[in-house]
Amino acid sequence: MPIMDPFKKTLAQQRRLYVKICRECGARNATTAVKCRKCHSKNLRWKKREIIK
Repeated sequence: MPIMDPFKKTLAQQRRLYVKICRECGARNATTAVKCRKCHSKNLRWKKREIIK
């Protein structure tokens, strides 16, 4: 069931797509993270994303 409300859709996309991924262990981290929550590495990248309209 697709989300029709534009506000809810953008909120869901923000939660699902805007995270940082650790290059060492693959853990998902918060957008504000500097170090990995799992292995404490500083080697983080943004999740690759494609926003669907």
